[in-house]
Amino acid sequence: MAREMGPIIKRCRYLGIEPSLLGSSKKLGRRKRNMRKLSEYGIQLKEKQKVKFIYGILEKQFRNYYKKAERMQGIAGENLLQMLELRLDNVVYRLGYGRTRKEARQVVRHNLVTVNGKKANIPSIQLKVGDVVAIKESKKDLQRFKNTLDVTGTRIVPEWLSADHASLSGSVVTLPKREQLDLPINETLIIELYSK
Repeated sequence: MAREMGPIIKRCRYLGIEPSLLGSSKKLGRRKRNMRKLSEYGIQLKEKQKVKFIYGILEKQFRNYYKKAERMQGIAGENLLQMLELRLDNVVYRLGYGRTRKEARQVVRHNLVTVNGKKANIPSIQLKVGDVVAIKESKKDLQRFKNTLDVTGTRIVPEWLSADHASLSGSVVTLPKREQLDLPINETLIIELYSK
């Protein structure tokens, strides 16, 4: 499977995002660079690359999300972000059971998570309101999760989720609204790019 394997800090600097958005504790150093002025297309493309990088999604899958978002009722850009936020790997990250989205994806892929009591090992599963995400009973005592919660315990769980760290579980309370998402993304630029 193809993945983003380059240096995270270098990519974050290019895209103009803080590594903390990815769950990384690394900081961006200050660097003087002569950045050339981007065209309108270049700005839209960079915005798309930013979202794909944050959520760890490749082009084909991202395009499919866009097509679904466009067909849904409401604003296409907000629908797109909502679908990305409701991915199982992202919810595991938001609940604090993975330090980064990459680690959360690994937790899901390694069969450590259940959704509504059933095994779930596909990171892109779309969750719905009322779905309960939990770490498997047999895996709750792993040192891995104690260490992860030591790091992520102070992370604020979004309002649209409820978390119970004692039982290593959480649920989707409501659909995420745009104002609840702490991402420096202008989704309108992405919609403009795809609608050309």
